Amino acid sequence: MDLPVLPPVSPMLSKSVNQIPPGMSYEPKWDGFRSILFRDGAEVELGSRKERPMTRYFPELVAAALTELPDRCVVDGEIVLPADNRLDFEALQLRLHPAASRVAMLAEQTPAAFIAFDLLALGDDDYTGRPFSERRAALETALADAGPTFHLTPATTDLPTAQRWFHEFEGAGLDGVIAKPLDLTYQPGKRVMFKIKHQRTADCVVAGYRLHKSGADAVGSLLLGLYDDDGSLASVGVIGAFPMATRRALFTELQTLVADFDHHPWNWAAQAAADPELARRYGGGSRWNAGKDLSFVPLRPERVVEVRYDHMEGRRFRHTAQFNRWRPDRDARSCTFAQLDSPTAFELGDIVPGLAEPQ
Repeated sequence: MDLPVLPPVSPMLSKSVNQIPPGMSYEPKWDGFRSILFRDGAEVELGSRKERPMTRYFPELVAAALTELPDRCVVDGEIVLPADNRLDFEALQLRLHPAASRVAMLAEQTPAAFIAFDLLALGDDDYTGRPFSERRAALETALADAGPTFHLTPATTDLPTAQRWFHEFEGAGLDGVIAKPLDLTYQPGKRVMFKIKHQRTADCVVAGYRLHKSGADAVGSLLLGLYDDDGSLASVGVIGAFPMATRRALFTELQTLVADFDHHPWNWAAQAAADPELARRYGGGSRWNAGKDLSFVPLRPERVVEVRYDHMEGRRFRHTAQFNRWRPDRDARSCTFAQLDSPTAFELGDIVPGLAEPQ
């Protein structure tokens, strides 16, 4: 490649704040894979947030870039997967498959889209040292004829509009708002933008724990559950950000609740014997780290913890939940899905026209 900005590049990042700050440019916060796309004529590369190549997983984006993007450009954005007029992150995760035949099949059956929100280079010009207001204007011009795969994210400098987006767009699978200073230069790897995400709480049952990587006398993470309408206990996520002293204290406290799998609602080993996908999800490693052990120590589902979370992805917390407080006053059986907020439905096509249409 012969571009003024060459891969790999670490994307510019954002830091969390509680309120939308005034006097900036605002965009929806897309829920997908952050990616910087490099195109130099017939060459196209997709880099991940951690500067790893993602090109092989999304051949449909490579093909579309050759027809929808300027001949030589570097664009920062998000790879998303629209389905049923909302974002489907679970389906997007399945796109990271090692088998080329599977990649090709998924590219046809569940095609991804690319939401562009920053411009690093165009032609022979390096835009990283220019203010965001100038980069945004150039990006709008560069993508004026893009589509149906590449889309420009909406942006506004009107604070009330950004506040409305924050509440409405969650119903389409988006998870907040990004705020960018108008004079901000592009600073790879630095947290100089601002993100405002939804924060909620839920009372969950602690149904197990995984050991900490440091040894066998500390808790690494707690496994969380919520009861369904039929009385079954569903796995909804984990919490794991504890000081080491707390991890060791928790290990000691939880020993009185240790159960055996034969009498536990999550006897995943027995279920996985008949379902290889369950074996991968619960006991045989992680899609992101093949060497990671996902087995756990079962606990009697009696202890209740209040956690903070941003939003759900299907029936699980989209991101790792955060510990808030213990709830000894709550009965574990009262911890159901009914307590969770349900965002008002909102369609992707009303955010970015054409995004949810079949490609």
